[in-house]
Amino acid sequence: MTFLYDGHPPLGEGVTLPHKTQMSDLSRQDVNRADRLGFDDAIFTLAPEGLGSAQSALGRTRLRTFITLRWLAVAGQTAAVLFVAFVLHFDLPLAACLAIIAASAWLNVFLSFAFQSQRLTRGWEASLQLAFDTVQLAALVAVTGGLSNPFLLLLVAPVTVAALSLSPTRAVLIALLALTLAAVMPLISLPLPWINGAMVELPPLFHLGQFAALAVGVVFFAVSAGRVSQDEAKLVRALDAASIVMAREQKLSAIGAMSAMTTHELGTPLATIHLVAKELLAETPEDDPKYEDLTLLAEQADRCRNILATIREAREATDIVHARVTLDALVAEAAAPFKGLGVAVEVVVRPGEENDSRPPILNRSPEILHAISAFVENAVSFADSQVTAQASWTADQIMISISDDGPGFAQEVLPKLGEPYVSERSEAHLGGGDMGLGFFIAKTLIERTGGRIATRNRTPPRTGAIVQALWPRAALEASALD
Repeated sequence: MTFLYDGHPPLGEGVTLPHKTQMSDLSRQDVNRADRLGFDDAIFTLAPEGLGSAQSALGRTRLRTFITLRWLAVAGQTAAVLFVAFVLHFDLPLAACLAIIAASAWLNVFLSFAFQSQRLTRGWEASLQLAFDTVQLAALVAVTGGLSNPFLLLLVAPVTVAALSLSPTRAVLIALLALTLAAVMPLISLPLPWINGAMVELPPLFHLGQFAALAVGVVFFAVSAGRVSQDEAKLVRALDAASIVMAREQKLSAIGAMSAMTTHELGTPLATIHLVAKELLAETPEDDPKYEDLTLLAEQADRCRNILATIREAREATDIVHARVTLDALVAEAAAPFKGLGVAVEVVVRPGEENDSRPPILNRSPEILHAISAFVENAVSFADSQVTAQASWTADQIMISISDDGPGFAQEVLPKLGEPYVSERSEAHLGGGDMGLGFFIAKTLIERTGGRIATRNRTPPRTGAIVQALWPRAALEASALD
């Protein structure tokens, strides 16, 4: 067994260890060179994918996926050709068919040795591979009857893969390539193989029907697969944005907890400093030169204590004391940043049952705070004069409703509300921009906490929109053991 150390060969005959003094005389440049040699001699390296976020992986397919699909196609084509030739005894150009199939096999062999199979292909690389697959399949169909061959519809396969994995422009080019090759088959295709070499002449109308069926299949599968791929891409981008938002909220929550811990730890030494300064000040005559310094020290220590007390009492400090919050305080905290922006924001707390008048105590949740804030922001941006945030509860459920007196949801938007990037906000509303993604993120966060979202317009003659979030009370309420 051979062992490698730092990229250098093992000790053997003619190799001696340098003396200790010689080792100490090695320059830093020599050491760095040795480190570089060890890195360059690495057997395997992983190519960087360049994925900074979830959405950057969209439209990227691993090379091994294409290789695997192509091997399946090679196996299926070979089995079909051999079955037709040796079981059905059809007279077909076997050598030409096997040569065309071998082209796909050799491409797979080349790609397997030339590139790492786990690397993500670029758009143009995937386009070239799918274009090759389309041409190879069209050539195999052409030498076995062309438009007369019922396997012509297999040209839909590479088009569907292109619609799923490529951009719309590249997918359209692959679809046009498949249709073009099918259109020229009557000019270059060989006769349809048949038993004992018999000639089968199908009418031109049948060929036209075959081409029409292929065209319909290509368009349908390309459009449907592309639409599914676009919806998935949109959802992935939205969920990526939701993850970024949650990371920010959790970071802010952690900062609040750290500030609470800091105020707790600094309280005792500051109290000691303040007490000592007061005692020294009481023992020092007013005409003493140190009296003013001691007075300043006592005042600044007292000021520091007041600052720490303010931080400690802030609701944003999520330490053990403020890990719980009442329902009314939670809604008020979410609505507070949007007061004073030209629209009246009112917080209403109303029990759903007369025998339970105290608001429930909840576990503080950054997800719910962000979601309710997003709904209030959306309502403020559309409201004419007033937004109402109402919290109510029963023994089993907790509901928070956000309503405004604006124009309400448009009828064409209401069925799609909650999808990423569906919005009707214009530049005339507060802040401009697009709240479709924000609404989707808020809805996702509510659902992650066990809640559900309902949206509707207010009953005429009143105008405005209502967004309601409903949770099981047990999902949010803080237990006595927390």
